[in-house]
This record gives sequence, structure tokens and C-alpha cells, in this order.
Amino acid sequence: MRCDARPIFDRAALLSVGLALGALLAVRPALASLQRPSTLPLAWVAPEGVVQISGCVPTMGEHWAKPADLPQGPLYTVHQGRLIAIEYMLTQADFAAGKSWHDLTFRYWGQQLPIEHADVDFEPQGHEGFEVPHYDLHFYVVGHAEDREITCQP
Repeated sequence: MRCDARPIFDRAALLSVGLALGALLAVRPALASLQRPSTLPLAWVAPEGVVQISGCVPTMGEHWAKPADLPQGPLYTVHQGRLIAIEYMLTQADFAAGKSWHDLTFRYWGQQLPIEHADVDFEPQGHEGFEVPHYDLHFYVVGHAEDREITCQP
């Protein structure tokens, strides 16, 4: 007489699926909070070596960076004591030459940032602090409506 082990394996498979679903449901609230970074204000504490390099700029706030990382970045934009975005500035000439960039970081104090949206702005004349044609790549951790409210008015 042969023993059929399928019922045991079927129960084990069902138990495994149940445990996996339970674990997924348990971490779902944490994952949802990462998808809505505006609900988790990221208080600004400048990482070591990072200094303020500009006053308030509409839709971004103040700019902060390590001087050695300029002009490319990362730069941090900050408003009212909160991290708003990480920015990189990449020259038009580098794009035209086919340059590639690898391992651009989106971390703050060792934690991966929950990027909500990105804006890419072409600066044909450059701007104060980086006066060559370039692209500003802004990776926001707040919603688009919130960054649009930053007007720099006292």
C-alpha cells in the first residue's frame, strides 16, 4: 500500500501562501506611507559637510550641498525645516557628448528617499552658481501641489 503525501504538501503550500499574504498585509501600511512622503515630513538636519548655498528659490526652497559635490550634486532643497527634493545638475554639453551617469544617490542620512515625482528643467543660460547650459533634475519627496506652494514669501 502506497501513502499519498499530496495532502500534506497541499496543506504546507496553503500554509506558506497564507503566511506570505499575512506578512504582505502586515507591511502594507509601511509601504503605503512610503508612497505618500508628504505624510512623513522629513525634518532637515544637514549631513556632515553639507552647507547652505542659496536662499529660498520658488517651488524648491533653500539649496544645500557639499561644496566638493558641486556642480553636479546631489543638492538638497529645503523649506521650513523640511527636505523637499534632491537635485542633480547635468550639463547640456555632457548630454550631447553622450556621457552617462551611474549610481546617482537618493539617500538622506543613509535612508532611501521615497521619491514622489521628478521635474527636469532646462536652463539654456544656466543660473547663479552654475552659469552654463544644463538640466536641473529635481526629485521631490513631497507632492507636486505642495512644492508649487513654495513661494518664498516672508
